Amino acid sequence: MFKLFSGSSNPKLSDEVSKLLNVPIAKSEVTRFDNSEIRVTIQEKVKDDVCVIIQPTANPTDTHLMELFFFADALKRMQAKKIIAFIPYFGYARQNRGHRTGESVSVNVVVRFFETIGFNQVYTFDLHDEGTEGIFSIPFKNISTFSILGREVAHYLKNNKNTEEVAIVSPDQGGVERAQTFAENFFHTNNVDIAVIEKRRNLDKIHVSKALNLYGEVKNKTCIIVDDIITSGGTLVHAAEFCLKRGAKRVLACVVHHDFSPNAEKILSVGPIEKIFMSNTIALKSEQKFSKLEEISIAPLIEKELKKLL
Repeated sequence: MFKLFSGSSNPKLSDEVSKLLNVPIAKSEVTRFDNSEIRVTIQEKVKDDVCVIIQPTANPTDTHLMELFFFADALKRMQAKKIIAFIPYFGYARQNRGHRTGESVSVNVVVRFFETIGFNQVYTFDLHDEGTEGIFSIPFKNISTFSILGREVAHYLKNNKNTEEVAIVSPDQGGVERAQTFAENFFHTNNVDIAVIEKRRNLDKIHVSKALNLYGEVKNKTCIIVDDIITSGGTLVHAAEFCLKRGAKRVLACVVHHDFSPNAEKILSVGPIEKIFMSNTIALKSEQKFSKLEEISIAPLIEKELKKLL
């Protein structure tokens, strides 16, 4: 039998998946104590069942990770046949290498937890570095959201997919492959040139970077900046400003995860980007919403994968 559980990080997304599958959310309880500890209790029989937990590990990342680990332990103790995690946003994915002497490679540590705590399989969406997939020794699948995000961008542009009028832009050198993937899905051809922003990050100040140059043709074009995560919004705004300085007509953005810092809404809402298309991998708080932001649900992508298990 199949059981669908929801963590506390994004219950709205879990409910959407539940309705699409016509499968109820299985009963569980997450208790938060005053000393910041949490407790997870499974409230129905799961022996010999395939159990799926949907839980983005976004801010507060540590809390949501521990909750997910406790779900796995509780299900394992109740003799679930298989335990599968759907992690729409995978916390610590950006800490995938040491930039300075003495730094931890935090994502490696998180992966080891998943392998040893009892999970049989892990799914995530648009992982920051696809190379992280190779760290896992248990089955792991990284799913792209660009099929649904790209469709919404195309609809907004009235299906204008002329490469002479539209340019795909990567906000840094590390995102070129991601932008190329989006471009191939968007234009339905691999013969697409990507414009790239050269960026320098300040390693001593978090969320601070500076755009230095732009390589590629954007003059008189609609630019679509493609990235995986927005935190402060600074990188995206600087990239948009650079495109406009080089003669771009307008700038849109297509970014998967809105892992917003406190000032991100203000920075993005007054910035030069006309529209920002994002997924709902992370629950959006009411104070983080603004008119330029268009949120698209990934529930159909999760439904598609889960139907293979039913």
